[in-house]
Amino acid sequence: MVEDVLKTSEDRMKKCIDSLKKEFAGIRAGRASVSLLDKVMVDYYGTPTPVNQVAKVTVPEARMIVIQPWEKTILHDIEKAIMKSDLGLSPNSDGTTIRLAVPQMTQERRQEVVKTVNKKAEESKVALRNVRRDGNDAIKKQEKAKEITEDDSKRGQEKMQKLLDNYVKQVDSARATKEKEVMEV
Repeated sequence: MVEDVLKTSEDRMKKCIDSLKKEFAGIRAGRASVSLLDKVMVDYYGTPTPVNQVAKVTVPEARMIVIQPWEKTILHDIEKAIMKSDLGLSPNSDGTTIRLAVPQMTQERRQEVVKTVNKKAEESKVALRNVRRDGNDAIKKQEKAKEITEDDSKRGQEKMQKLLDNYVKQVDSARATKEKEVMEV
């Protein structure tokens, strides 16, 4: 029974880490990356669609993203979607492809991005602690209902804490990696 609670909690913690990594992938670090456009949605026949599903997105060089729409008619819609996004990039179109030049980030902008990275990491830690709390509550409920012994309850809570510590380390590691990537010149 305690194992079920631990398994469920671990699955939820994994989802927190996956979500954080997706968030970090969408944060601009001064170099071009296809994942920068993951959150940019294009109005495609009335349906919001990710750019990578309506065009070929490539990174031919460190500071350039090239978007080649599969249909020429959607070119202007992609441009509009990029302009509306919070990426701060200006699309250049030649009628068939869109080029996005990723500018060098200023030191001030890098520090702002690092603050955002730290905020996202802290939000993930809070989510992980909430999962631990829910798991511990479930274990305590089982103990109260006499489904498990007090010793099993204590061991389960200790395992839950170890699980949390492991995932908090993963958050710290991901944060440090992203911070280093952002601060590189």
